[in-house]
Amino acid sequence: MIEWCDMLTVISYIALTIGLMCSLIIILDIVKHPQMMKIMNVVWPINGWFFGPIALWTYFKWGRLKAENINSDDHRKKPARVFVSTSHCSAGCTIGDAIGVPIVALTGMAIIGSTLFAHYIVEFILAYLVGIIFQFYAIYPMNKEQGVSASIKAAVKADTVALIAFEVGMFGWMAIVHYILFASPPKPNEATYWFMMQIAMILGFMTSYPANWVLVKKGLKEEM
Repeated sequence: MIEWCDMLTVISYIALTIGLMCSLIIILDIVKHPQMMKIMNVVWPINGWFFGPIALWTYFKWGRLKAENINSDDHRKKPARVFVSTSHCSAGCTIGDAIGVPIVALTGMAIIGSTLFAHYIVEFILAYLVGIIFQFYAIYPMNKEQGVSASIKAAVKADTVALIAFEVGMFGWMAIVHYILFASPPKPNEATYWFMMQIAMILGFMTSYPANWVLVKKGLKEEM
């Protein structure tokens, strides 16, 4: 009989493979149809990894409209534009979080005796830094006349609340994974861990979407 842990491992490998395949499909299309906003050439493949077929569908439905060499009328409504803005925010968070995982694992870092808290601190800092960089490269190319420092300040305003909202969803799920779902939580060298991270990113996206909606409504962040 196949045990639950073995079945979950198989499911994890399938989910991770689907995510990587979706990223690859997006990359291959972006090579032929690069985005007008350069940073989105990075954003869409990253979202392909954790959002899988949903990212693939949204890329071809909404992302392709913003390609440099495709003349398409942009009839997207506000929910779609906020979705793309949230995708941009989520991609930066995802990179920061993904970089933080092996740093904590390889150093054996712990805070108050907990590796989970170490993950929270390291990943939040890295996600914040990468998120600001992503936001800067969305703002600065469109407003070069305002200068670098003003663009950085605008990036901080646009990304801080959205990033915190993302990490609430992500960190909340990883706490459930760590304390409730598993007697012995999966480790970063196991496929199950990264499958749980995929789910965490999706939940982070969901908690960040309302924050992005409010930021766009208040004019602190642009629709994409």
